[in-house]
Amino acid sequence: MQAAKLSNTDTAAPAIELRGVVKHYGAVHAVDGVDLDVRRGEVFGLIGRNGSGKSTLFKLMLGLVTPGAGDIRIQGAQVSGRNFRKVRRSIGYLPENVVLYDNLSGLETLRYFARLKGAPLKECEAALERVGLAHAARRAVREYSKGMRQRLGFAQALLGRPQVLFLDEPTTGLDPEAIRAFYVTLRRLRDEGVTMVITSHILAELQERVDRLAILADGRVRALGSVQDLRERMDLPLRLEVQTTEAGATAVHKALAPLPVGEQRWQGLQLLARCPRDAKMAVLAALAGLGSAVLDLALHEPSLEDVFFGVAD
Repeated sequence: MQAAKLSNTDTAAPAIELRGVVKHYGAVHAVDGVDLDVRRGEVFGLIGRNGSGKSTLFKLMLGLVTPGAGDIRIQGAQVSGRNFRKVRRSIGYLPENVVLYDNLSGLETLRYFARLKGAPLKECEAALERVGLAHAARRAVREYSKGMRQRLGFAQALLGRPQVLFLDEPTTGLDPEAIRAFYVTLRRLRDEGVTMVITSHILAELQERVDRLAILADGRVRALGSVQDLRERMDLPLRLEVQTTEAGATAVHKALAPLPVGEQRWQGLQLLARCPRDAKMAVLAALAGLGSAVLDLALHEPSLEDVFFGVAD
Protein backbone atom coordinates (compact mmCIF):
# COMPACT_ATOMS: atom_id res chain seq x y z
CA MET A 1 0.00 0.00 0.00
CA GLN A 2 1.68 3.18 -1.19
CA ALA A 3 1.32 6.31 0.94
CA ALA A 4 -0.94 8.50 -1.17
CA LYS A 5 -1.49 12.21 -1.44
CA LEU A 6 -4.21 13.36 0.88
CA SER A 7 -7.49 14.53 -0.58
CA ASN A 8 -9.13 17.90 -0.34
CA THR A 9 -10.07 17.03 3.25
CA ASP A 10 -6.52 18.20 4.18
CA THR A 11 -7.87 21.69 4.86
CA ALA A 12 -10.72 20.47 7.09
CA ALA A 13 -10.48 20.41 10.87
CA PRO A 14 -8.21 17.59 12.08
CA ALA A 15 -9.82 14.31 13.10
CA ILE A 16 -7.57 14.23 16.19
CA GLU A 17 -6.12 17.25 17.99
CA LEU A 18 -3.76 17.26 20.98
CA ARG A 19 -2.57 20.45 22.64
CA GLY A 20 -0.08 20.50 25.49
CA VAL A 21 -1.01 16.99 26.63
CA VAL A 22 0.76 15.82 29.77
CA LYS A 23 0.55 12.58 31.77
CA HIS A 24 2.96 11.93 34.62
CA TYR A 25 3.09 8.90 36.88
CA GLY A 26 5.06 10.25 39.81
CA ALA A 27 8.56 10.98 38.52
CA VAL A 28 7.85 9.23 35.21
CA HIS A 29 6.89 11.70 32.48
CA ALA A 30 5.05 9.24 30.24
CA VAL A 31 3.65 12.03 28.02
CA ASP A 32 5.31 15.39 28.40
CA GLY A 33 3.69 18.22 26.45
CA VAL A 34 2.51 16.68 23.19
CA ASP A 35 1.01 18.82 20.41
CA LEU A 36 -0.29 16.81 17.48
CA ASP A 37 -2.84 16.93 14.67
CA VAL A 38 -4.00 13.89 12.69
CA ARG A 39 -5.81 14.82 9.49
CA ARG A 40 -9.10 13.31 8.42
CA GLY A 41 -8.68 10.30 6.16
CA GLU A 42 -4.99 9.96 7.02
CA VAL A 43 -2.95 6.88 7.92
CA PHE A 44 -0.76 8.19 10.72
CA GLY A 45 2.13 6.25 12.24
CA LEU A 46 3.23 6.55 15.86
CA ILE A 47 6.62 5.00 16.57
CA GLY A 48 9.12 4.96 19.40
CA ARG A 49 11.07 2.69 21.69
CA ASN A 50 9.42 0.86 24.56
CA GLY A 51 8.70 3.46 27.23
CA SER A 52 8.60 6.35 24.77
CA GLY A 53 4.96 7.15 25.61
CA LYS A 54 3.09 5.48 22.72
CA SER A 55 0.83 3.29 24.82
CA THR A 56 -0.01 6.10 27.24
CA LEU A 57 -0.79 8.42 24.32
CA PHE A 58 -3.13 5.79 22.87
CA LYS A 59 -4.95 5.47 26.20
CA LEU A 60 -5.25 9.24 26.49
CA MET A 61 -6.74 9.58 23.00
CA LEU A 62 -9.19 6.77 23.73
CA GLY A 63 -10.26 8.41 26.98
CA LEU A 64 -9.08 5.45 29.05
CA VAL A 65 -6.85 7.64 31.22
CA THR A 66 -7.17 11.32 32.08
CA PRO A 67 -4.40 13.76 31.15
CA GLY A 68 -2.73 15.79 33.88
CA ALA A 69 -2.88 18.82 31.60
CA GLY A 70 -3.76 19.72 28.03
CA ASP A 71 -6.65 19.18 25.65
CA ILE A 72 -7.53 16.21 23.40
CA ARG A 73 -10.29 16.32 20.79
CA ILE A 74 -11.53 13.53 18.54
CA GLN A 75 -13.84 14.52 15.70
CA GLY A 76 -14.13 17.92 17.37
CA ALA A 77 -15.33 16.53 20.73
CA GLN A 78 -13.25 16.96 23.85
CA VAL A 79 -12.28 13.53 25.16
CA SER A 80 -13.06 14.58 28.72
CA GLY A 81 -16.35 16.23 27.72
CA ARG A 82 -19.92 14.92 27.84
CA ASN A 83 -20.19 14.79 24.03
CA PHE A 84 -17.38 12.26 23.74
CA ARG A 85 -19.65 9.33 24.63
CA LYS A 86 -21.43 9.73 21.30
CA VAL A 87 -18.16 10.16 19.38
CA ARG A 88 -16.70 7.06 21.03
CA ARG A 89 -19.17 4.94 19.07
CA SER A 90 -17.41 6.08 15.88
CA ILE A 91 -14.01 4.91 17.16
CA GLY A 92 -12.52 1.45 16.64
CA TYR A 93 -9.61 0.09 18.68
CA LEU A 94 -7.38 -2.93 18.22
CA PRO A 95 -5.16 -3.37 21.30
CA GLU A 96 -1.71 -4.93 21.11
CA ASN A 97 -2.82 -7.93 23.16
CA VAL A 98 -6.25 -9.13 22.08
CA VAL A 99 -8.18 -10.86 24.89
CA LEU A 100 -11.11 -12.99 23.74
CA TYR A 101 -13.50 -15.54 25.22
CA ASP A 102 -12.22 -18.98 24.20
CA ASN A 103 -15.59 -20.74 24.48
CA LEU A 104 -17.39 -18.41 22.09
CA SER A 105 -17.23 -18.84 18.34
CA GLY A 106 -15.83 -16.07 16.16
CA LEU A 107 -19.34 -15.00 15.16
CA GLU A 108 -20.60 -15.08 18.76
CA THR A 109 -17.60 -12.97 19.79
CA LEU A 110 -18.42 -10.29 17.24
CA ARG A 111 -22.11 -10.32 18.18
CA TYR A 112 -21.09 -9.77 21.81
CA PHE A 113 -18.94 -6.76 20.89
CA ALA A 114 -21.60 -5.45 18.50
CA ARG A 115 -24.12 -5.34 21.36
CA LEU A 116 -21.60 -3.48 23.54
CA LYS A 117 -20.97 -0.93 20.79
CA GLY A 118 -24.58 -0.63 19.69
CA ALA A 119 -23.59 -1.79 16.21
CA PRO A 120 -26.01 -3.73 13.95
CA LEU A 121 -25.62 -7.50 14.36
CA LYS A 122 -25.83 -7.89 10.60
CA GLU A 123 -22.36 -6.32 10.35
CA CYS A 124 -20.71 -9.27 12.13
CA GLU A 125 -20.63 -11.74 9.25
CA ALA A 126 -19.45 -9.03 6.85
CA ALA A 127 -16.63 -8.08 9.25
CA LEU A 128 -15.48 -11.71 9.44
CA GLU A 129 -15.53 -11.86 5.65
CA ARG A 130 -13.47 -8.69 5.45
CA VAL A 131 -10.67 -10.10 7.61
CA GLY A 132 -10.70 -13.54 5.98
CA LEU A 133 -12.37 -15.47 8.82
CA ALA A 134 -15.74 -16.32 7.25
CA HIS A 135 -14.70 -19.98 7.06
CA ALA A 136 -14.09 -20.04 10.85
CA ALA A 137 -17.15 -18.04 11.90
CA ARG A 138 -18.67 -20.90 13.92
CA ARG A 139 -15.45 -22.38 15.21
CA ALA A 140 -14.61 -21.85 18.90
CA VAL A 141 -12.01 -19.15 19.47
CA ARG A 142 -9.90 -21.60 21.50
CA GLU A 143 -9.19 -23.34 18.18
CA TYR A 144 -7.96 -20.13 16.55
CA SER A 145 -4.26 -19.58 15.88
CA LYS A 146 -2.60 -16.39 17.17
CA GLY A 147 -2.93 -14.81 13.75
CA MET A 148 -6.62 -15.71 13.54
CA ARG A 149 -7.21 -14.17 16.98
CA GLN A 150 -5.50 -11.01 15.79
CA ARG A 151 -7.73 -10.87 12.72
CA LEU A 152 -10.79 -11.41 14.90
CA GLY A 153 -9.66 -8.50 17.04
CA PHE A 154 -9.38 -6.39 13.90
CA ALA A 155 -12.90 -7.43 12.87
CA GLN A 156 -14.13 -6.28 16.30
CA ALA A 157 -12.50 -2.88 15.72
CA LEU A 158 -14.37 -2.52 12.42
CA LEU A 159 -17.83 -2.97 13.95
CA GLY A 160 -20.01 0.11 13.79
CA ARG A 161 -18.16 1.44 10.73
CA PRO A 162 -15.76 3.62 12.74
CA GLN A 163 -14.52 6.94 11.39
CA VAL A 164 -11.36 6.76 13.52
CA LEU A 165 -9.30 3.61 14.08
CA PHE A 166 -6.54 3.09 16.64
CA LEU A 167 -4.37 0.08 15.78
CA ASP A 168 -1.70 -0.95 18.28
CA GLU A 169 0.82 -3.42 16.79
CA PRO A 170 -1.97 -4.76 14.52
CA THR A 171 0.09 -7.31 12.55
CA THR A 172 1.40 -9.22 15.59
CA GLY A 173 1.17 -12.93 14.83
CA LEU A 174 0.13 -12.47 11.19
CA ASP A 175 1.87 -14.34 8.38
CA PRO A 176 3.11 -12.41 5.30
CA GLU A 177 -0.06 -13.11 3.31
CA ALA A 178 -2.28 -11.91 6.16
CA ILE A 179 -0.13 -8.78 6.62
CA ARG A 180 -0.55 -7.97 2.96
CA ALA A 181 -4.32 -8.47 3.19
CA PHE A 182 -4.45 -6.30 6.32
CA TYR A 183 -2.84 -3.35 4.55
CA VAL A 184 -5.10 -3.81 1.53
CA THR A 185 -8.02 -3.41 3.95
CA LEU A 186 -6.43 -0.27 5.42
CA ARG A 187 -6.08 1.20 1.93
CA ARG A 188 -9.77 0.61 1.28
CA LEU A 189 -10.70 2.13 4.63
CA ARG A 190 -8.64 5.21 3.86
CA ASP A 191 -10.39 5.50 0.51
CA GLU A 192 -13.65 5.55 2.51
CA GLY A 193 -12.33 8.47 4.57
CA VAL A 194 -11.43 6.58 7.76
CA THR A 195 -8.67 8.14 9.88
CA MET A 196 -6.16 5.63 11.28
CA VAL A 197 -3.43 5.83 13.90
CA ILE A 198 -1.12 2.84 13.82
CA THR A 199 1.89 1.73 15.86
CA SER A 200 4.36 -0.98 14.93
CA HIS A 201 7.87 -2.02 15.89
CA ILE A 202 8.29 -3.41 12.37
CA LEU A 203 9.31 -0.14 10.75
CA ALA A 204 9.72 -1.60 7.27
CA GLU A 205 5.96 -2.31 7.29
CA LEU A 206 5.08 1.31 7.90
CA GLN A 207 7.63 2.91 5.59
CA GLU A 208 5.49 2.97 2.43
CA ARG A 209 2.11 2.69 4.15
CA VAL A 210 1.70 5.81 6.27
CA ASP A 211 0.99 9.33 5.07
CA ARG A 212 2.80 10.88 8.03
CA LEU A 213 4.27 9.74 11.32
CA ALA A 214 5.46 11.01 14.67
CA ILE A 215 8.57 9.69 16.40
CA LEU A 216 8.23 9.72 20.19
CA ALA A 217 11.03 9.70 22.75
CA ASP A 218 10.78 10.42 26.48
CA GLY A 219 7.12 11.31 26.15
CA ARG A 220 7.69 14.00 23.52
CA VAL A 221 7.29 14.25 19.75
CA ARG A 222 10.85 14.39 18.43
CA ALA A 223 10.01 14.41 14.72
CA LEU A 224 6.84 14.76 12.66
CA GLY A 225 6.19 14.49 8.92
CA SER A 226 6.14 12.11 5.98
CA VAL A 227 9.01 9.62 5.70
CA GLN A 228 10.45 11.59 2.78
CA ASP A 229 10.10 14.89 4.66
CA LEU A 230 12.07 13.46 7.57
CA ARG A 231 14.75 12.01 5.28
CA GLU A 232 15.32 15.38 3.66
CA ARG A 233 15.07 17.37 6.90
CA MET A 234 17.71 15.17 8.54
CA ASP A 235 19.84 15.29 5.37
CA LEU A 236 20.50 11.57 5.61
CA PRO A 237 22.88 10.21 2.93
CA LEU A 238 21.77 7.89 0.16
CA ARG A 239 23.10 4.36 -0.11
CA LEU A 240 25.14 3.88 -3.30
CA GLU A 241 25.74 0.49 -4.94
CA VAL A 242 27.96 0.21 -8.01
CA GLN A 243 28.70 -3.02 -9.90
CA THR A 244 31.80 -2.82 -12.10
CA THR A 245 33.79 -4.90 -14.53
CA GLU A 246 37.10 -6.23 -13.28
CA ALA A 247 38.97 -3.58 -15.23
CA GLY A 248 36.49 -0.86 -14.27
CA ALA A 249 36.97 -0.96 -10.49
CA THR A 250 40.03 1.32 -10.65
CA ALA A 251 38.20 3.76 -12.95
CA VAL A 252 35.27 3.96 -10.52
CA HIS A 253 37.63 4.57 -7.61
CA LYS A 254 39.35 7.43 -9.48
CA ALA A 255 36.05 8.98 -10.65
CA LEU A 256 34.67 9.11 -7.11
CA ALA A 257 37.90 10.21 -5.39
CA PRO A 258 37.26 13.98 -5.71
CA LEU A 259 33.61 13.64 -4.63
CA PRO A 260 32.31 13.52 -1.01
CA VAL A 261 31.40 9.84 -1.12
CA GLY A 262 31.87 8.25 2.31
CA GLU A 263 32.03 4.82 3.95
CA GLN A 264 33.30 3.16 0.78
CA ARG A 265 33.54 -0.62 0.95
CA TRP A 266 34.19 -3.13 -1.81
CA GLN A 267 32.60 -6.58 -1.93
CA GLY A 268 34.31 -8.21 -4.87
CA LEU A 269 33.46 -5.94 -7.81
CA GLN A 270 30.60 -4.19 -6.01
CA LEU A 271 31.17 -0.85 -4.31
CA LEU A 272 28.95 0.06 -1.34
CA ALA A 273 29.12 3.68 -0.18
CA ARG A 274 27.21 6.62 1.31
CA CYS A 275 26.34 9.52 -0.98
CA PRO A 276 25.37 12.96 0.40
CA ARG A 277 22.09 14.21 -1.08
CA ASP A 278 23.64 17.31 -2.58
CA ALA A 279 26.30 15.20 -4.33
CA LYS A 280 23.85 12.81 -6.01
CA MET A 281 23.86 14.36 -9.49
CA ALA A 282 27.65 14.82 -9.50
CA VAL A 283 28.13 11.16 -8.54
CA LEU A 284 25.71 9.96 -11.23
CA ALA A 285 27.43 12.14 -13.85
CA ALA A 286 30.88 10.84 -12.88
CA LEU A 287 29.77 7.21 -13.08
CA ALA A 288 27.80 7.70 -16.30
CA GLY A 289 30.99 8.96 -17.96
CA LEU A 290 32.70 5.63 -17.37
CA GLY A 291 30.55 3.84 -19.94
CA SER A 292 30.86 0.05 -19.95
CA ALA A 293 33.12 0.04 -16.87
CA VAL A 294 29.92 0.29 -14.80
CA LEU A 295 27.62 -2.71 -15.16
CA ASP A 296 24.91 -1.48 -12.79
CA LEU A 297 24.29 1.15 -10.14
CA ALA A 298 21.58 1.98 -7.64
CA LEU A 299 20.86 4.79 -5.20
CA HIS A 300 18.64 3.91 -2.24
CA GLU A 301 16.84 6.31 0.06
CA PRO A 302 17.43 5.88 3.83
CA SER A 303 14.96 3.49 5.41
CA LEU A 304 12.49 4.48 8.09
CA GLU A 305 14.75 2.58 10.48
CA ASP A 306 17.62 4.94 9.53
CA VAL A 307 15.33 7.92 10.14
CA PHE A 308 14.15 6.53 13.48
CA PHE A 309 17.64 5.92 14.87
CA GLY A 310 18.78 9.30 13.57
CA VAL A 311 16.06 10.95 15.69
CA ALA A 312 15.89 8.65 18.71
CA ASP A 313 19.64 8.24 19.33
